[in-house]
Amino acid sequence: MLAYTLRRLLQLIPVFFGATLLIYALVFLMPGDPIAALFGDKPPSPQLLATIRAQYHLDDPFLVQYFYYITGVFKGDMGTTFSGESVSTVLARTLPITGRLAIMAIAIEFTLAIIIGTLSALRKGKFFDHASLIVSLVFLSMPIFVVAFLAQYFLAIKLGWFRPTVGGQNDWGDLWLPAIVLGLSLYATSMRLMRGSVLDTLNQDWVRTAYGKGLSRNRVIPVHVLRNSLIPVITNSATNFGVLLVGATVTEYIFNIPGVGQTLFQATLRHEGPTIVSFVTVFVIIYVLVNLLVDLLYGLLDPRIRYVK
Repeated sequence: MLAYTLRRLLQLIPVFFGATLLIYALVFLMPGDPIAALFGDKPPSPQLLATIRAQYHLDDPFLVQYFYYITGVFKGDMGTTFSGESVSTVLARTLPITGRLAIMAIAIEFTLAIIIGTLSALRKGKFFDHASLIVSLVFLSMPIFVVAFLAQYFLAIKLGWFRPTVGGQNDWGDLWLPAIVLGLSLYATSMRLMRGSVLDTLNQDWVRTAYGKGLSRNRVIPVHVLRNSLIPVITNSATNFGVLLVGATVTEYIFNIPGVGQTLFQATLRHEGPTIVSFVTVFVIIYVLVNLLVDLLYGLLDPRIRYVK
């Protein structure tokens, strides 16, 4: 397992350079002049434009710009936004907020998927099974902004259970409502995966052998069935964690969360290359590490999985 882990960590090197080069190229190819756009309808003098472009190396060829960026990253400098703030400072301020939101949403999704998916499989064809499938279909077909507006109106404004917006006060308690929205929007797929995995596991030979040995249902379901059915759900949750880090833009906007989604969206509109590349690169590294952790969990959940050299 150690050799496998080291090999996966070494894969971060080409992933890092490939992701930064690709994203930087896409930003470089975006149409328009980001510096001129900063001044809106009041065009600055050509001398001022040239000075600002030189400050951000925007007048250099693409590979030269990329070299400046990579050199700065290895020195601990991820660049500067067009407002003069360090990208590292912006990332340190916004990433913990979105990280907390993503962790809470994944926890809600994972818990609901395991409980409802398992009960639905054990009660296949009964009322609970049909009701859970219908509810999951509703959440699958409902856009995230609809779920967010409904939750905000009924749970926050009408019932007063949560704050309708988050704003600057964004501790764990203030993020519950957007986390519930995101968790419910992701739970449907995981629940169906859990249900199908449990149904498949119930028909395996080792489950019938466990019952044949006289083991009780309370022993067979948690140890033999549930444990071996978690792999698809864990894989899907790991994928969702990466999606939440960069894909919670709509939810962050509705609930006024000063997180990564809004910051990255605004940076894209302004063509801020260092901000976009740095944010995406950090997300890629986090995504690879989360998937590495999930791969290692496979061996603990299913003893048949072995990591060969």
